[in-house]
Amino acid sequence: MAYPPDHILGIVFNLVTVVLRLFSVVLIVYVVISWLYAFQVVGRRNAFVASVWEFCRRLSDPVLAPFRRIIPPIAGVDLSVLVLLLLIWLLETNVLPWLYFLIRGRG
Repeated sequence: MAYPPDHILGIVFNLVTVVLRLFSVVLIVYVVISWLYAFQVVGRRNAFVASVWEFCRRLSDPVLAPFRRIIPPIAGVDLSVLVLLLLIWLLETNVLPWLYFLIRGRG
């Protein structure tokens, strides 16, 4: 949802939405590269892929760490990324619009 940029609140909420979407892309790229490594489609010697994976790992691991402590891997598959993506989606589609209209309605 795009928020009207006529008020500083709309700009802030649009910025938060963009950050959440970019972080979702980082998580998806991280998962795709992890699977490419796991199935040996791409070797770890590929400098470009390794640098992209390292960048994504450094951004996502601190956020994923609490989820990984709570959610154990099932059959070797880390579901914490899926849970985090679901939470980001819920935040983006339900919580942020509700919060925006709650705050905007008051002032």
